[in-house]
Amino acid sequence: MRNLDFTSWQGLLSTLLGLALITLIGVGIRLLVMQTIQQRRARENRQINERLRTLIAAYKTLGGSFTGNLAVDPRHLRDLRRDEESAAEGGQPTAPLPAGDRARRMRDATEAALSDVILLGTEEQVRLAAGAASDLVAGRPVHTAELVVSLREFIRRVLDLEPVPAQ
Repeated sequence: MRNLDFTSWQGLLSTLLGLALITLIGVGIRLLVMQTIQQRRARENRQINERLRTLIAAYKTLGGSFTGNLAVDPRHLRDLRRDEESAAEGGQPTAPLPAGDRARRMRDATEAALSDVILLGTEEQVRLAAGAASDLVAGRPVHTAELVVSLREFIRRVLDLEPVPAQ
């Protein structure tokens, strides 16, 4: 308060200019800090949105059927042909190969969805997806019901939606 001079017009003017300059510097620093914080939040929100979008796509792939059958056939087309050839050589009647390649497409989509969940999921989801992936590699049918439920609960929680009713 000692440096504020209101006794003359020159003193008053220099005091007001000094206060304006200090205020301008303070506001500039505050704006820079706020902009930095806002950019960081925007980057975090984009990452969260991308993660959520990927997990929603995985959820749709893994649980997108309303048939109630959440199992994936792990066999490749070559395995199906080999089974058919070995059965034909053994004289057993063979079932024809499926006309469509839906099972193969489902397996491929499941592999992609499992890799996304392993990359971006929670600890529980990663554990379930890793187990499903190892079943897929071992040639066992993959059951994804637990993983689908975990994904659904996580997505609903992140979106601030109420849990799905038990009924």
